[in-house]
Amino acid sequence: MRFIFLFTLAVFLAACSLQAQDRHHFSLGKHDFLLDGKPFRIISGEMHPARIPREYWRHRIRMAKAMGCNTIAVYVFWNYLEESPGRWDFRSGNHDIAAFIRLCQAEGMWVLLRPGPYVCAEWDWGGLPTWLLKIPDIKVRCMDPRYMDAVGRYVARLSQEIVPLQCDHGGPILMVQVENEYGSYGNDRRYVAALHRLWQQHGVTLPFYTADGPTAFMLEAGSLDSCAIGLDSGGSDADFEQASRRNPNVPAFSSETYPGWLTHWKEGWQHPDTADLLKEVGYLLSHGRSFNLYVVHGGTNFGFTAGANAFSPTQYQPDVTSYDYDAPINEQGRATPKYYALRRLIGKYVDHPLPPVPEPVPVMEIPPIKMAFFSSLWDELPKPKRTVMPLPMEAFGQSSGLILYRTKLIGHKSGKLTITEPHDFALVYLNGRLIDTVYRDGGHWTVTLPETEVKEPVLDILVEAMGHINFAQYMIDRKGITDRVTLDGMTLMNWETYDLFEKGWGYTVYPRFGIDSLRPGNFFMGMFRLDSTADTYIDMSQFRKGIVWVNGHNLGRYWNVGPQLRLYCPASWLKKGENEVLVVDLLKTDSVAYIRGVRTLEGDGLPGG
Repeated sequence: MRFIFLFTLAVFLAACSLQAQDRHHFSLGKHDFLLDGKPFRIISGEMHPARIPREYWRHRIRMAKAMGCNTIAVYVFWNYLEESPGRWDFRSGNHDIAAFIRLCQAEGMWVLLRPGPYVCAEWDWGGLPTWLLKIPDIKVRCMDPRYMDAVGRYVARLSQEIVPLQCDHGGPILMVQVENEYGSYGNDRRYVAALHRLWQQHGVTLPFYTADGPTAFMLEAGSLDSCAIGLDSGGSDADFEQASRRNPNVPAFSSETYPGWLTHWKEGWQHPDTADLLKEVGYLLSHGRSFNLYVVHGGTNFGFTAGANAFSPTQYQPDVTSYDYDAPINEQGRATPKYYALRRLIGKYVDHPLPPVPEPVPVMEIPPIKMAFFSSLWDELPKPKRTVMPLPMEAFGQSSGLILYRTKLIGHKSGKLTITEPHDFALVYLNGRLIDTVYRDGGHWTVTLPETEVKEPVLDILVEAMGHINFAQYMIDRKGITDRVTLDGMTLMNWETYDLFEKGWGYTVYPRFGIDSLRPGNFFMGMFRLDSTADTYIDMSQFRKGIVWVNGHNLGRYWNVGPQLRLYCPASWLKKGENEVLVVDLLKTDSVAYIRGVRTLEGDGLPGG
């Protein structure tokens, strides 16, 4: 018995000793970050688990490590974890942020945590939950008590996941960011300080940092005296001198060094000059600076998660579905020439050989698949909600997808119809016939309704939400019709509103024969067999504008204005045997088209070196 007791005691003491050894102390020196009391340079690559199929998390982390990174920076998207008030998802699929962080640790990587609550990231509404927009006069990123009540619940819940993963608890998290680029938005330093206290009150014991552009006014509005200063980006002596003038007693680093850039619909793919990137990273390495590459791997805005930009009241720039970002590791996880250039450069400044680059994830082509008309959005509409004036999606508890507004014309029955404001792409129908489309960008929201012999013409306005604005001053961005509709100056009233779908569709899709060429808004379906699976890109070049599902998984939006005509489909969403593709296209009127699987986002070859 005594032997058993002594053996158990020895095992317990050994476990305690091992646990103590696994704990680390990360702190802020005057100029350096300190890990266990010694200067430590952060070479970070950012990636977002919500944008990466869970099956590929480990591969992407290993890719960043092989490029020379010792840290992974992680954005947490609040609206991805709490899609409706009080309904949290921290476990399904790629929602399990704690599992991703533990995987970083298992691969020998440290973590910078960027939990928001606002993050930007070209993500829908910058990560804020759009159910807040149901409050008519809500103010965000400030001390509005309704906003802060929701923020408090988010911090409390997320802290349960991340506190055990701090480096002083034996985990890999070194530092936590407070808000994000607040100096580009507002000047309520009480708000930034309140967020800082909230994390501390819920058990975060690590150092914090803020991140702002390297200008005096942004740093004054967004930084806190006790926090390290992140610069978005910092790539010169002048940038770091700005940080030192703001606070000479904490280290500064480049919290977002940009190897690529984002792309909006109707633009060309962004391909920044690699020579400029190497010059900036070379400066940071040669001067002993810490930095984070935003992003080392972008991934995909699956479903309706892509955000948008706007820098005037009538501007609207929605982001494409791909978040390839021209990053060193492309959307499909392959190393690009930029990756190998950075690997060579970083390898000159680290004191250990870099691990070999992981093998690329297989990719395949799929022969043409016939897509035939299947059903219509106009069949089996759900029960309508009746309102005097049109209300935005969020008033009905909807945040994305499509919404239909219907009224009868009384008084004026033709003339100039103005939608104030259509968020974001509207199709105007009169008596079931498509009259015109209205795109939010530019403020041209008027179409001409023709005369009709119908006594009480029926007006339908189908609106697609294309992503809530995620940056700068126009973030209060509700979807659908946000104010009113007028016809020759007369306000149209008494509307029926139909919530169509968000994640899938809110009603049953029934097959039918024939297609109404005057009434676009139709489903197309195709089936195909596979003997084996691999990643692919679904080529939508024969379609016009809509959404694609493969075996029930929403790949995201496509639009033939470009630049994106191909949607990434990971192997894990395909299966051996029969596979199903469902498309809803808002503009296509012919009954048959083809899609195919191709190997790349752009062109016909495989990128990489």
